[in-house]
Amino acid sequence: MRRFDFSDPDFAAAFRAFLAEDRGSPADVDASVVEVLDAVRTGGIQAVLDLTRRFDRVDLTEQTVRVTAEEIEAGAAQTPADVREAIAFAAARIRAYHARQRPADQAWTDEAGVELGWRWTPIEAVGVYVPGGRAAYPSTVLMNAVPAQVAGVDRIAMVTPPGKLQPAVLAAAKEAGVTEIWRIGGAQAVAALAYGAGPIQPVDKIVGPGNAYVTAAKRRLYGVVGIDALAGPSEIVVVADNQNNPDWIAADLLSQAEHDPAAQSILITDDPAFADAVEAAIIERLKTLATGQDAAASWRDHGAVIIAPLDESPALVDAIAPEHVEFALDNPERLSDRVRHAGAIFLGRLTPEAIGDYVAGSNHVLPTSRAARFQSGLSIYDFLKRTSIAKCNAASFAILGPHTAALATVEGLPAHALSAQIRLGRLPSEG
Repeated sequence: MRRFDFSDPDFAAAFRAFLAEDRGSPADVDASVVEVLDAVRTGGIQAVLDLTRRFDRVDLTEQTVRVTAEEIEAGAAQTPADVREAIAFAAARIRAYHARQRPADQAWTDEAGVELGWRWTPIEAVGVYVPGGRAAYPSTVLMNAVPAQVAGVDRIAMVTPPGKLQPAVLAAAKEAGVTEIWRIGGAQAVAALAYGAGPIQPVDKIVGPGNAYVTAAKRRLYGVVGIDALAGPSEIVVVADNQNNPDWIAADLLSQAEHDPAAQSILITDDPAFADAVEAAIIERLKTLATGQDAAASWRDHGAVIIAPLDESPALVDAIAPEHVEFALDNPERLSDRVRHAGAIFLGRLTPEAIGDYVAGSNHVLPTSRAARFQSGLSIYDFLKRTSIAKCNAASFAILGPHTAALATVEGLPAHALSAQIRLGRLPSEG
């Protein structure tokens, strides 16, 4: 863990160097993924099954690769009652939040008499990738599938690495209305969704986070299918004054550090003594935290404390463009309203980022690796398409046609110009 002081003359250079450090994946990932994608594209379901046997050490057949309706029901029934209740509670809030995002179709006639507008239609088929390596993630099922369901997607196909499917994941799938689940993971699962493989029909878009191989596969397959984003290691910035309980802030920082050794947690505070107290609390928590090994590596290698006036925090947050930022302050809006680049903002001392991960209702699939500069978190818009509509009558075409022909001519596209001129009865002279 490093500490930066805003008052140091070399702060700006040191801070830029810190932000530029690579937390990405090994260089050989992309080459391995290309081989997997090519194998699935040419070999179909047999290649998927062979790769599953090779990478996951699980033998599947075309008959056993799909999770049955009975398995989904049984898994949901095995989920403890309090977890089922929490899943239903979270799903209802996610559904309500995303329903409010639904955009409206528009239609109007402008001053030239042209009828214009647009309409929104849902994507027909979506694939949802649910990680299954480090832990079971029912929240990932909800955050990806519920907005798709709200948007009206016809088919939601879920893939998750094989092995023992966690009951809570199946309970979340049932709650979100997912009935098509395939027990495959990794780049081969992404390829199967994109190209189709035997009983697995291709989808139009793939969403959901995964490891470096999954991310590389999504990057390679963009264009064959749509994708939501390229997920990197998780990250959080906590802006806190000395009126906070240091143990609370330590827990918030560790809530992201525990995801992955490459995750990043940053504290911004104006009080060095409070920073010391938070660091001490982190050290104590790491002694008993079940995920302490990953969290300790993350905090050691990528964590930071920045001592700076709190009024400088919005500019620092914008430079980091983090996935999550907490303003653990009284009147947090005074500073948060000045932030432009952040995936999600959590306000006040009683709104830890973990609330957003599960039950706030907002989505936890968020831009990472400074992508918040140009990208938003997952929403209903990721599952909708906007189609523009235009209609001319004789009078409005008489206004638009000549300008169309003029622009097409100057661009050297005579057939474009002709399609307007021929309707105007103004054919260009030939020869």
